[in-house]
Amino acid sequence: MATMESLIGLINKIQRACTVLGDHGGEGMSLWEALPSVAVVGGQSSGKSSVLESVVGRDFLPRGSGIVTRRPLVLQLHKIESGTEYAEFLHAPKKRFTDFAAVRKEIADETDRITGKTKQISNIPIHLSIYSPHVVNLTLIDLPGLTKVAVEGQPDSIVEDIENMVRSYVEKPNCIILAITPANQDIATSDAIKLAREVDPTGERTFGVLTKLDLMDKGTNAVDVLEGRSYRLQHPWVGIVNRSQADINKNVDMVVARRKEREYFETSPDYGHLASKMGSEYLAKLLSKHLELVIRQRIPSIIALINKTIDELNAELDRIGRPIAADGGAQLYTILELCRAFDRVFKEHLDGGRPGGDRIYGVFENQLPAALKKLPFDRHLSLRNVQKVVTEADGYQPHLIAPEQGYRRLIDGSISYFKGPAEASVDAVHFVLKELVRKSIAETEELKRFPTLQNDIATAANEALERFREESRKTVLRLVEMESSYLTVDFFRKLHTEPEKKPEKNANPSGPNNDLFNDNYLRRIGSNVNAYIGMVCDTLKNTIPKAVVYCQVREAKRSLLSNFYAQVGRREKEQLSAMLDEDPQLMEKRTQIAKRLELYKSARDEIDAVAWK
Repeated sequence: MATMESLIGLINKIQRACTVLGDHGGEGMSLWEALPSVAVVGGQSSGKSSVLESVVGRDFLPRGSGIVTRRPLVLQLHKIESGTEYAEFLHAPKKRFTDFAAVRKEIADETDRITGKTKQISNIPIHLSIYSPHVVNLTLIDLPGLTKVAVEGQPDSIVEDIENMVRSYVEKPNCIILAITPANQDIATSDAIKLAREVDPTGERTFGVLTKLDLMDKGTNAVDVLEGRSYRLQHPWVGIVNRSQADINKNVDMVVARRKEREYFETSPDYGHLASKMGSEYLAKLLSKHLELVIRQRIPSIIALINKTIDELNAELDRIGRPIAADGGAQLYTILELCRAFDRVFKEHLDGGRPGGDRIYGVFENQLPAALKKLPFDRHLSLRNVQKVVTEADGYQPHLIAPEQGYRRLIDGSISYFKGPAEASVDAVHFVLKELVRKSIAETEELKRFPTLQNDIATAANEALERFREESRKTVLRLVEMESSYLTVDFFRKLHTEPEKKPEKNANPSGPNNDLFNDNYLRRIGSNVNAYIGMVCDTLKNTIPKAVVYCQVREAKRSLLSNFYAQVGRREKEQLSAMLDEDPQLMEKRTQIAKRLELYKSARDEIDAVAWK
């Protein structure tokens, strides 16, 4: 069975770990806020500091006018069996304080370290642990005193700032509120009770503490408050008699002060019947017992929160990537795995798993046919140009039967026009592939944390695409040149087997030499060449896409990063490390996640180490 000491000690350890790793509540859900705690709330001059010192049995808190407590003080009390009392601060873990005047000075100095020597406040807590045979196991959070007016040196917003800070602690459902109210003040005007009523209207989390009972006007008492008739809470009110200012000035020992407090209640005609449930010692025991009960009740929900958060943090680390090992082999393996991840995404774009690859088909289905239709064959095969080309091809000796050289020149000139659309198809596919490389890098989750490697992969991929484009350009131009280098003879032989149309009446007799400038004859030559070019066009419309896919798309799928792999394999460890440089913001984010994960795992281990009944 878990003991009171182990339960409260457990929460103390987790709270200290939270503070070390920057989790001190007040900013959204956190482990700190899930832990049960006791927050001490009261107005200025309500006796809040004196109550804490009475519980501890030591003078250790700074005193003065105005706002003395300007940072939350997490006071963790540890009961030891025997030995000398001492104190330790979380910010100075190797220093043990046995002089409590030095503790007071350290609190003031540490407050000034964050807030400066101004009257500003900060929500970053100071952690103080006190080990003593005279305390009970208990953790209290001393908060700045509530105030109604800003004094000189304080910003106008100080009243609201303090209330917001105090409220951020006490509004959490796991916070036990210790509301300090002076007995010589009307309970209806108590700052602490007013705030407690707002955040805990049923009074389930609030303990009322009435101070300065000995300073009430003669003939008056606070019995109605202490017995719950003036303002009822779920827990009993506790009366406290602190040291007077004269006792403080005389450095009256706290042991003596406690004895005087007991004597006051035992001998008081008003409070004698309540004496066993009054005083700072009873208050400490009451709070310790209740805190242990709340911790026991909250442990299942704390464990659930811890496990849920650990899963979320692990998932986030997996998403942004775990830290890379320092040895060269692991770095090389990581780089190759990242390249393969990119390659998978790139191939998905080409093969249809992701959008983009269809644009290559669009080049062949739409862009290439449209470009072929726009070729200027009408101009090239006009009657005037046909006559000019045939005449120039004949030279000084006109052709005898058919102008073969003229045909060849007209065909060569027409076929040369195909080079433009062929090269344009190569460039269009190249542009699509480059865009798919860019998109694939952006969509490869594993690569997002490595901007340098992204640039290296983009450079290597684009260099490969340039090589593929050059090879593809040479190939499609060869296809065009092949059509010029060897004409399909059967096409023209079939033309001569077709019967010629009879000449119109009154037309000049037809003959090769007489028809050099005959429109019908020239028109027939242009028509024959145009028919042949149409056949060539249909052929290239099918072969150009095959060549482009073979030289560019197929190679991009097969060997886009082949050269890059060879280069990376020859690099030194330092060069590999440079390739795996990360975005500083991402590195900082991973560090913060890793710290939080360490905190939650440590908390889970601490809880598991406690024997639960």
